[in-house]
Amino acid sequence: MSLLEVRDLNVEFDTLDGPVHAVRHLSYSLEAGQALGIVGESGSGKTVSVLTLMRLLAGNARVTGGEMLLGGQDVLRLSEQQMRAIRGSRVSMIFQDPMTALNPVERIGRQVGLTVEYHDRSATRQSVRRRVVETLESVGVPDAARRSNQYPHQWSGGMRQRAVIAMALINQPELIVADEPTTALDATVQAQVLDVLRTARAEHGCSLIMISHDLGVVREIADDVLVMYAGTTAERCPTETVFRDARHPYTRALVRARPGWGPRTERLFTIAGRPPDLLDVPVGCPFEPRCTESHGLPACRTETPAPMQLGPDHVSACHRARELDRIHELVLADSNGEPS
Repeated sequence: MSLLEVRDLNVEFDTLDGPVHAVRHLSYSLEAGQALGIVGESGSGKTVSVLTLMRLLAGNARVTGGEMLLGGQDVLRLSEQQMRAIRGSRVSMIFQDPMTALNPVERIGRQVGLTVEYHDRSATRQSVRRRVVETLESVGVPDAARRSNQYPHQWSGGMRQRAVIAMALINQPELIVADEPTTALDATVQAQVLDVLRTARAEHGCSLIMISHDLGVVREIADDVLVMYAGTTAERCPTETVFRDARHPYTRALVRARPGWGPRTERLFTIAGRPPDLLDVPVGCPFEPRCTESHGLPACRTETPAPMQLGPDHVSACHRARELDRIHELVLADSNGEPS
């Protein structure tokens, strides 16, 4: 049985202009110990889908259908008290901005230790302190015993992100959800944070959902990739397949838009147009107005493409998925992003 099974999830936001269909018919599964990268443009539903799992949606949001089964238990049907027992224990989340995730007037060690105290009421002050220091050391914080007594403003951005990762790891959850944890970091610190997450997976055996707009980051850490567009699945496949044999025009466009894939003399590729207005989801394929590979296929404008099974681990929601040629020219020859 999968650790996480998402089935036909639908999430809407009530607005003055009407309901925004933020997540539509989203389905995927995650095995124990697996890392899944979720990618897509802003507004594609990436963060909303995981906030639904954590039950941290805004007050004007509502789940209109579907299930999210964690170990066979539908978290959408749990009471808030039951969800609090899971959140931070079985499932933890690493938020995008560590400065907003941390209390600026509370010492780092105290904030990391609160997670233990909430889920283990029998823990002594000494045992909590020991676990805090050990966990901070495990994510690469030097002189953790001393630095745990400092405040967030005394830590750099990369070190603050390590503290947030420590908060997520300290109770050894089954699943960690990371929402663009490297966005505000420079390349060197970003690589360090990714290394911390890889080490955590290896040592604790936990599963990981990594949300990112950067395919390079996802390639570094994810086993599979879920590409979302307009609130739904565009493609799901193993990570390397994204670069070698993507079968959705949107996935292929994302790869081409990544800096460094093409000749240095060429201008950066961009995807023309804008994503559809989710107040009024268009009939047909949501990517059709921006697609350069539909070739006037009438079905693209009139029929919403159903996910097509192309292999054991490869699904594409494109009418022409079986026809699209392999795109070996997009394979990156080395870790520096040089084209082959």
